[in-house]
Amino acid sequence: MPVPSLLIATASGALAVIPANEAAADTQPVGDDGAASAQEGSSETGSARTRRVFTPADFERFAPRSALDMAEQIPGFTIRSSGGNRGLGQADTNVIINGQRISGKSNGPVEALQRIPAEEVVRLEIVDGASLDIGGLTGQVLNVITRSTGGVTGQFRYSAEWRSFGVPFRWGDGQISLAGGGENTEWTLSFENDAARRGNEGIERVFDAEDIVIDTRDEQANFNFDRPTLSGSFARTAANGNILNVTGSVGGNIRRNSEVSLRTGLIDPIDRVRTFTSDEDEFNYEIGADYAFSLGGGQLKLIGYNRYEDSPTKSTVITSFADGSPSEGSVFRRDADEGETILRGEYTFGALGGDVQLALEGVRNFLDIDSSLEERDDAGELQPIQFEGATARVEEDRAETSVTYSRALAPSLQMQLSLGGEYSQISQTGPAGLTRTFYRPKGFAALDWKANSTLNLSGRVERVVGQLNFFDFIATTDLDQDRVDVTNANLVPPQSWLFEVEATQDLSALGLGALGSLNLRAFHEEISDIVDQIPIAGGGEAPGNIDAATESGIEAELTLLFDPIGVNGLRLDAEVEWADSEVLDPLLGTPRSLSDFEFIEVDVDLRKDFIGSPWAVGASYSFDEDRPSVRLNEISRGVATRGFARVFVEHKDVFGMTARFRVGNLLDQRDNFDRTIFIDRVAGLVDFREERRRRFGTIYSIDIEGSF
Repeated sequence: MPVPSLLIATASGALAVIPANEAAADTQPVGDDGAASAQEGSSETGSARTRRVFTPADFERFAPRSALDMAEQIPGFTIRSSGGNRGLGQADTNVIINGQRISGKSNGPVEALQRIPAEEVVRLEIVDGASLDIGGLTGQVLNVITRSTGGVTGQFRYSAEWRSFGVPFRWGDGQISLAGGGENTEWTLSFENDAARRGNEGIERVFDAEDIVIDTRDEQANFNFDRPTLSGSFARTAANGNILNVTGSVGGNIRRNSEVSLRTGLIDPIDRVRTFTSDEDEFNYEIGADYAFSLGGGQLKLIGYNRYEDSPTKSTVITSFADGSPSEGSVFRRDADEGETILRGEYTFGALGGDVQLALEGVRNFLDIDSSLEERDDAGELQPIQFEGATARVEEDRAETSVTYSRALAPSLQMQLSLGGEYSQISQTGPAGLTRTFYRPKGFAALDWKANSTLNLSGRVERVVGQLNFFDFIATTDLDQDRVDVTNANLVPPQSWLFEVEATQDLSALGLGALGSLNLRAFHEEISDIVDQIPIAGGGEAPGNIDAATESGIEAELTLLFDPIGVNGLRLDAEVEWADSEVLDPLLGTPRSLSDFEFIEVDVDLRKDFIGSPWAVGASYSFDEDRPSVRLNEISRGVATRGFARVFVEHKDVFGMTARFRVGNLLDQRDNFDRTIFIDRVAGLVDFREERRRRFGTIYSIDIEGSF
């Protein structure tokens, strides 16, 4: 958690950071009655760069335990977590704490806000991203202002879950965190286990090219994981104003998946049992630190970041026959070590009526994989199989430089411009080893305009360089779906032109008071060297580059507060996203969507707090759908039917704790999966197709949250 500080407008019109204890205590804007407007917050009239301001009092009816609990209730705002962008140069989250970025990736905004107790939150501000000296931020950005209470506070969360059938009881999901500090120092410490016990069961049928059932499979699957993580942060402001922030985490991912399939039919007249298991025992850590100090009329910030992950995995498939015939199957083992080290410097100073930031960043990424494949012979014994390209090391060394200029063009109009470039060298060892170098320009132009007291508009044009997934370079096999990807050392980072506009309308303009908020965002992206499944010279297929693709879409977020129309405590949050993509299929040469592209998502939440009592009830509904996944001779698609519906009842004072009971999957959502395997997809010749229909029952949960 960064040092307590406040954002103020500088003479150049940009935002600067000062320690909170040096700021006036009464900087919080107030309404006509001397208090911040409930639920919708207040507009900051002193600076066009602050759109809305909320105090802890605005969230009292939700009984928040952490800064995250408050942030999730801000009307018309959704936290955007890291998308895995290259390095630290482009901010891809829309949350800052005390005016500063979080020097982390997997240990990002959700985790940081979760560790901050509600007692230490001074206020939450929605600010214009283009007004910040942080490249990559546009539109609504949440700035959480904190101040240490001077003592040690704590909070905890526990969640138990069980289903009507098919999966074990989940008892180990929870978190406990501590926070403390003094006038110039703050720290947090948290231990969390993110746990899941999931599964489904049902019938899968296999049809031949004539659409005749040739196999029937009665299947049950379980997907279980535990992710224990110890994380924390430390922040200190020295007497001379120098600022130190440190964040870190260490954890693991213990995953155990299984599928048992009872099979009978024409494929093999002998009844059989196929068992698939997949295990992972991951260890990971992450540490990030930044140090900011005055230098030569400006401020220099030095940032260091290191991440490491060791992920040994094992997949096994075995088929046993009712007549005692030798078993069939395979075992695939892989041990993956991956890491990233970043050193970055940012120097910010006032110039040209605004602020200029010069940045230089160096990055080293690596992925080291050792794999082995075994198959059972005619006697049922495992024998090693040569699997070319499955053991290799991929490295990238990258340097990036940029200059960013931000200023106010008018009291209500903010501009940010950035121009830069990067050099990278990617190398792969092994039989298919290759070393290549790239030079890529990058940059953006962004505007934020406060059109009037209730409407904010923003726009952005950006040249983006994407991040490759190093696993795509290395050969692998999916034993469950009987798929093989060969090695491809010729991958290059995708590039794109991104165009986006965003509008945020405060619905108080309707004259009914704090009625809510509407946020609309539209985007279009022209992508070159997009990564999708392609044929590889010499045989086989793998992820590879396709010359061009497009993505376009629109997102809408609506919050309605029914208090102004006489229904006190009722709130509706709705989010709808529609998008689509287009790429030329590398095999057919005809247009199609990108594989697994999510083209529709709907989320609706309804909550009713009974004012004057500790009770609340609510319901939610979500639905999403992806485009088909396309391989050279396969098209598949998973669909979760009907959407997912849940209701809850909550009591906010059970011996000082909040207790919540939830019931999910009220619409009996099913997990459906269809797959067609082709003899020749170009000619449209089908080999067989699979039709899977699975259910997963009703989900019951109990959540308990408290502070100490």
